[in-house]
Amino acid sequence: MTGKVDEALGYEQARDELIEVVRRLEAGGTTLEESLALWERGEELARVCRRWLEGARARLDAALAREEDAARGEDEPEKAG
Repeated sequence: MTGKVDEALGYEQARDELIEVVRRLEAGGTTLEESLALWERGEELARVCRRWLEGARARLDAALAREEDAARGEDEPEKAG
C-alpha cells in the first residue's frame, strides 16, 4: 500500500496503522526483511501524518490571520468620505 493509496488515507487511519507498525517493531520476533518492510511502511505513514498536520496548521494559521485582520478593521475608525 503506497503512493496514491497513502494519499487517500485519513490522518486517523494513518496514525492508527503507524501505531500498529511501531507496536510490531517493538515486540520483535520478525525477520530482518519483515522489520525493514515495517520500518519503510512506518516512514510512509509518518509522512502522511505530517502532511495532514501541516495542512491543519496552515488552515489554523489562515483562520487566525483572518481573525486578526477583522479585529484590526474593527479597531480602526471609519474614514469619512
